Amino acid sequence: MRLVLLGAPGAGKGTQCKNIVAEYGLLHLSSGDILRRHRADGTELGRKAQSYMDSGALVPDEIIIEMMTEAVNQAPSAGLILDGFPRTVNQAVELDKALTGNGYAIDAVLNLKIDDSIVAGRMTGRRSCPKCGAVYHLQNLKPKVEGLCDHDGAQLVQRPDDSPKVVANRLETYHRQTEPLVEYYRNNGTVLDIEADKDPDEVKSSVFRKLQTLVRM
Repeated sequence: MRLVLLGAPGAGKGTQCKNIVAEYGLLHLSSGDILRRHRADGTELGRKAQSYMDSGALVPDEIIIEMMTEAVNQAPSAGLILDGFPRTVNQAVELDKALTGNGYAIDAVLNLKIDDSIVAGRMTGRRSCPKCGAVYHLQNLKPKVEGLCDHDGAQLVQRPDDSPKVVANRLETYHRQTEPLVEYYRNNGTVLDIEADKDPDEVKSSVFRKLQTLVRM
């Protein structure tokens, strides 16, 4: 299987990606991880990307696309799941071209659907421990003592990227830049919609039910 995982920030992509990888033995390809690996290894693509990042500019599409298509083409026969790529319709078009050239295609796009208000509640309610990194939530995963980490008693903090303003900006960017991918892939008949506003285990069951139709094909 060759899968793409889509969904707004806070929709639970990380959790469901781990479930899918564990169940089906797919290779998890994260654009962020691959970019960091190229930089650490000092590859030509990594050096090109670093030059843009050092100047505070976004890494151009052509560099990200080349990195990701190279990784996709080296994936094992069991398949892969793409996380964080493609982010734009242009990236999706170039990915499809690269896959087609090697006789492959995206089998399914898992679209985690969730209302912005639920996402905002999930993200702005998170608190983390600055010492051990443990994560809590004001409603869903409270510490034993309010405001303090269960493990070391440190004062819990809200990460800067979980502030209401940053969360609102991230959602706006997703809707403007990445959400059009859903329609692009829907035109190809590859989108599997998943209601992601439920308990993670319920979402997991829904994902597996959808994927079983692919496994049986």
